[in-house]
Amino acid sequence: MKLTETLEDFYTVKINGMPENLKKEIGHFNVFKLDDYIGSTCNPLPYTRKDFYKISLIIGKNKVHYADKVVAIEDQALFFANPQIPYSWEHIDEQQTGFFCIFTDAFFNQFGNLKEYPLFQPGGNPVVSVSPELAESLKLVYLRMFDEINSDYAFKYDVIRNLVFEIIHLALKTQTVTASLYSKSNATIRVSSLFLELLERQFPIESISQQINFRSPSEYANQLNVHVNHLNKALKETTGKTTSQIIAERIVQEAMILLKQTNWNINEIAWCLGFEELSHFINFFKKNVQVSPKIYRLTEIV
Repeated sequence: MKLTETLEDFYTVKINGMPENLKKEIGHFNVFKLDDYIGSTCNPLPYTRKDFYKISLIIGKNKVHYADKVVAIEDQALFFANPQIPYSWEHIDEQQTGFFCIFTDAFFNQFGNLKEYPLFQPGGNPVVSVSPELAESLKLVYLRMFDEINSDYAFKYDVIRNLVFEIIHLALKTQTVTASLYSKSNATIRVSSLFLELLERQFPIESISQQINFRSPSEYANQLNVHVNHLNKALKETTGKTTSQIIAERIVQEAMILLKQTNWNINEIAWCLGFEELSHFINFFKKNVQVSPKIYRLTEIV
């Protein structure tokens, strides 16, 4: 069963093939008008992970489905999609407009670390409501992307990278929770970032032969060469959660995805997520989700 939509899949659905000039890029970036890909004649994208990042400015009434959540957009919002979390969205109104850009990790190689930003971190909120005034400013950023990508300027992709970060920072400034994150010491932020990167490196699970390597806080602490109490304190300061809570939330999130997106049996999913005993996985899942894996698999996403 296919779990991840690739860039080639995306272009096949949208424009019947990947443009030749884009195949030659180191990394990948492109920008689109949302208006061209909505309406009754459009092919809807399946609810899957993608192997690329996507930042969308959505103007109109929509529902965004990501991970195990559904978020209603009444007016306008930014949506930050990353390769770890499956998503799709449904248009509620026919009147829709906006923009979106797609890019890969490689496009930002040695140009900042996207994964350090809360918008792309596990447990973060990828849907950011924006005011009409901010939406107008964001439109201008996307239009500048179109100008740059169509220009002959030798360093246009550096300009585009800066424009992507401009959108990210405009979104972050609307989220007051980020103030506490960046008020912490650099050392604390660094330990937290390294932990989250190590955690995410184990996902997504895309084969029944793939098993996560680390599950306990002490295993992560050993890998990072810090005391487990130091790791726990750093995460508590930066996220407000313990190491165990963050690990459990990420495993639950992956379990939900695998239960909905694959036809693997529950024992296989449990093994992939590091549970040697099926009963331990069932108890863990019920404790965090309040229903058994079997019942959760049978429920509809609404």
